[in-house]
Amino acid sequence: MDFTPIKTPLVAKKMFPNYIWDVPSTEKVIYLTFDDGPTPEITNWTLKTLKTHSAKATFFCIGNNIEKHPDIFLNILEEGHIIGNHTFNHVKGWKTKTEDYLAEVDNAQKIIESHKSSTVNLFRPPYGQITPKQGKKLIEVGYKIIMWDVLSFDWDKSVMPETCLNNVIDKTVNGSIIVFHDSIKASKNMQYALPKVLDYFSEKGYRFKTLEEV
Repeated sequence: MDFTPIKTPLVAKKMFPNYIWDVPSTEKVIYLTFDDGPTPEITNWTLKTLKTHSAKATFFCIGNNIEKHPDIFLNILEEGHIIGNHTFNHVKGWKTKTEDYLAEVDNAQKIIESHKSSTVNLFRPPYGQITPKQGKKLIEVGYKIIMWDVLSFDWDKSVMPETCLNNVIDKTVNGSIIVFHDSIKASKNMQYALPKVLDYFSEKGYRFKTLEEV
């Protein structure tokens, strides 16, 4: 596992208050999010698994993947989930010029909106990397920058599936935004953890909502 914390520290949330890290609530509600799709090998499985618990989620999609797999992208929408922008090529903000980064977001947005009638205003930076200038520019044009409260670490092949599951169960509270990945790299851990996360929190009376109204 790398040095990124499973649970986002409060100090980080206070340092970047214009970004959305969680949705504080007294209700038993959590927000599942999935990055990097749509992916033929895993996204449709994810949709079927969510449906077994009537769970809704937010999918942060890569524009290039939408272009390659528009049918799977439409499946996400048809199942009642919400879409977020995750750039066109999954670029690292810290290593990308602001104008190039904004173009990446814009290109992904055009692909999204070519398949979806309503505007998408949710954005998650790949790797969580975004400079203050990039963030400011995106917020100015109407994006809400969605970060996270809990990382499952499903993408990390050094992390055992059981650990991935426990990362979520141990750190999630009311209003947590949780990150999974509908990607091949994360599939082993995610396919183990997601059904058990849905079972665990459903039994405790939680609902799984989209970030549509945040």
